[in-house]
Amino acid sequence: MFVEINSIKKSYGEGETYAQVLKGISTTIAQGSICVIMGPSGSGKSTLLNVIGGLERVDSGTISVDGVTVTDLGSEDLINYRREKLGFVFQFYNLIPNLTVRENIQTCEYLNPEPLDMEMLLDVLDLKAHTKKFPAQLSGGQQQRCSIARALIKNPQLLLCDEPTGALDYKNSKEILLLLERLNQEFLTTILLITHNEALRRMAHQVLVIKDGQAVEQGGNESRLPVKDLNW
Repeated sequence: MFVEINSIKKSYGEGETYAQVLKGISTTIAQGSICVIMGPSGSGKSTLLNVIGGLERVDSGTISVDGVTVTDLGSEDLINYRREKLGFVFQFYNLIPNLTVRENIQTCEYLNPEPLDMEMLLDVLDLKAHTKKFPAQLSGGQQQRCSIARALIKNPQLLLCDEPTGALDYKNSKEILLLLERLNQEFLTTILLITHNEALRRMAHQVLVIKDGQAVEQGGNESRLPVKDLNW
């Protein structure tokens, strides 16, 4: 398996403020798959992505990605791991406001010695007409496409998406999901996607449902539908 998660636990605070957010989650994710992660707010979904991405440390348990035991890495090796293997897409874009579309994407282009082709990405993401615009001049969907291009220019093996369509309307959400599906098919990028939208589980190869810090449902999706056939 490409991602292997074994009995991970994560807590915050001490004494009266102590809260255990992840309570021994174990799962595996196949290479080249789309895994949709679902569950109520506060269930631990974003924390799970953060520990897979090496942004936070677990209290116990292990995480391996492509044979690398992330939970054993020191600070410098974690930086290299994030640079070489990961792309992050967040709900609220996190674009640099005083940089153009092209410049925002270029901030990650130099992190990998073999990045994807900039012009190809701009074409695939329908951003060629907007390369000189600043984030404030873009629609929500265009800003999200720019954030996806920035994540993908590194040519990551694993793309972590935290509610990538949560702030978008139906039309833009559908376009972003079609794009993610295309990237998965063309580049075999493994995608972990957090969502509250029940309909999106139907696009996944795998589904993981988290409740109160525990995996309450997980497995393959034999009735997977292409994004173009999804409606909600």
